Amino acid sequence: MAAPVSDDIVQGPPAPPINHGWGGGGPDGRGANRRASFIALLLGLSATTMVFLAFTGAFLFRRGISNDWAGFHKPAILFVNTAVLLASSVLLDFSRRALRAGDRSRFNLWWTAATALGVLFLAGQAVAWAQLRSAGIFVATNPSSSFFYVLTAVHAVHLLGGVAALTYVDVQAWRLRLGPAKRTVIDVSAVFWHFLDGVWVYLMILFYLLG
Repeated sequence: MAAPVSDDIVQGPPAPPINHGWGGGGPDGRGANRRASFIALLLGLSATTMVFLAFTGAFLFRRGISNDWAGFHKPAILFVNTAVLLASSVLLDFSRRALRAGDRSRFNLWWTAATALGVLFLAGQAVAWAQLRSAGIFVATNPSSSFFYVLTAVHAVHLLGGVAALTYVDVQAWRLRLGPAKRTVIDVSAVFWHFLDGVWVYLMILFYLLG
């Protein structure tokens, strides 16, 4: 008597897993989590943009109505800091391309270098503030210096958050714990970092044209 036909033969082998790329989208909910992460990122970027726009409005209003507004010589290291920050964004893109190509070692290398440049930027900002204080320019010296200190400090606080995110990814990468679920963290961290780069370039233009 013939053996009964099994369900496996009737139904065939299970379907192969679907590669959803950089964030899932499958039945495990990764796609939903990725969308939620980027929605939260968008809200955070919108709030940060509003903060800097509010400071810009106050900057322009104060400059327009004051008779005591006086520009001051900005430290040359600000240009070095700008180059360092832009280079960090370039390296982040190199690292993400390496990960897409499956080259984990290059991803680790470029991401670590980008994180180190972020820390170097913050150190450079501390040097810039020290140079200003040595030149006798403080927060209360005049409205222009007040806005410079406040805006660069607010940017530095946001950048500290960015460095923390980059460091988290870096540690996970070197511990070989960057599975597909972590790639959303990689993308969100990189987008936030690029945004902060753009804010810094905007501030530099504001300081040198109107400060």
